Formats: sequence, C-alpha cells, structure tokens
Amino acid sequence: MKFPFFASFIVFCVWLGYEIHKSRNKAEQASYDFWEKEAKANNTRKKSLDNLDYIKIPFDSLPTNACVDDPTIYECWETLKILSENPIVNFTGISNTDLKLMYGAPNIDLLSRYDQNFTILVRTLQKLSQALYERGCLKEACQILEFAVSVRTDITGSYKLLASIYQQTGQSDKIYDLIPIAENLNTSLSKRIVSMLEEFTSAY
Repeated sequence: MKFPFFASFIVFCVWLGYEIHKSRNKAEQASYDFWEKEAKANNTRKKSLDNLDYIKIPFDSLPTNACVDDPTIYECWETLKILSENPIVNFTGISNTDLKLMYGAPNIDLLSRYDQNFTILVRTLQKLSQALYERGCLKEACQILEFAVSVRTDITGSYKLLASIYQQTGQSDKIYDLIPIAENLNTSLSKRIVSMLEEFTSAY
C-alpha cells in the first residue's frame, strides 16, 4: 500500500519541479523583455509634444461663483487657477517606458509633470464637487463632476457621487451614459467603477 503513495509523491514532486522551472523561466523572460524594452526607450529620440491631448479647464462654463465663502471651495478654485497655467495631460495607465518610446526619453520629466498635473486636477475636482454637494449645491457639483468625467477621471468617488446626484435630481437615465465611459478607462479600476454604476441602474 505504501508503493502507490510513494509513486504519487514522486509524480507530485516532478510536477512541482516542472511548474517551478516554468514559472522561473517566465519570470526571467519577462525581466529580459522589460529591460530590453527599457533600453530601447532610453535611446528613443526627443519628439514633438505639440499634438498631445492637452486639457483646458473651462472656467467660463463652470460654477466659479458658487459658495466661494466656503474655505475648501475657495481653495479648490485657487488650485485650479494655478493648475490652468500649466500643461495637463491624462497619461493614466501608460508606463514611463511606453511614454519614452512614444515621445522620446528626453521628454520623460516633462511628461511626468503633465501627468502629475492631471492627478492634481481630478483630485481637486473631486474635492470641489464633494464640498459643493455638502453645501447643497447639487447642480454645481454635477457640472464639476461632468467635466471630471469628460477628461476621463479614474476616481471612483467622482462616478459614485455623480450617479447619486443623477438619482436625486431625476436624471437616472444619465447613469447609463457613464458606463461605456468607465468601461474604456485605461485603469485597473475600470471594472470596479462599472460594477458600482450597474448597481445604481439596478436600483430603479
């Protein structure tokens, strides 16, 4: 009776060794591919940035005068004004290596700054819309959030708050319009946002 068990144990060890070897080979290949791609990226020449999808903050169509007596809201608008003087580009989901391949290694610091500006933008828009919402300015908060969605924010809270406002203001049908936008976000959070929005649509 011991022999079948011993044979099974040997088979298991052989299989385990094979899987470990295969996993190690995959890891080594992935590492090799990464460094080969990185080397190529680092040798990519500087390219023009004129055709980037720069984001402009449309102050003329945003509620800049709403509840500005609130310190948080005032601070957010000041941040946005300063931010508007700098280039803003959404590079969410694109690695530095890919950015260097696309636009040249010498541009990586600039591109990283543009992407950081985008992060500041969407976080500020979320903070501003939340503050407006808490002050009862639902229409104004909705305007801010719709702009955030138009520039493809990946902040889950922005989609959740906008969907909630749509529900509260009798515009629940608009939640369906947010789903394809969320599906096409270049972020790992995309499925989570879509799932959350679908929960809203199933509630009515």
